[in-house]
Amino acid sequence: MLALDSGKGGLGVPFLVSAGIVYEIIAKDVSSPQTAELNAAKRAPTLMKWVHVGQVEAIFFVTLACLMDRKRAPAYALGGVFAMVITEAEYLHAKSYGLKNGGAPTEDW
Repeated sequence: MLALDSGKGGLGVPFLVSAGIVYEIIAKDVSSPQTAELNAAKRAPTLMKWVHVGQVEAIFFVTLACLMDRKRAPAYALGGVFAMVITEAEYLHAKSYGLKNGGAPTEDW
């Protein structure tokens, strides 16, 4: 049975972090790459620029986390790198597929 208190502090924070990251990942995957794919004809020229701006921002935050908690720095760094690689692949796919297959855009130009 799940112990609600690990004896070394509550489990509420890990529980909320886990739930929060699931919500964040699903929101990122459903909204942005999908919209980029559907609107690739107009978004392609600047799409990857903004993905890379976001990655630079993410590197800054992950680096700060690593500096604040050196004991867990490898886990922060690995998680950050893993998420950036996945995001890069998703957006490259959205751009490529959207440019090749068109589709009905969701925006009026």
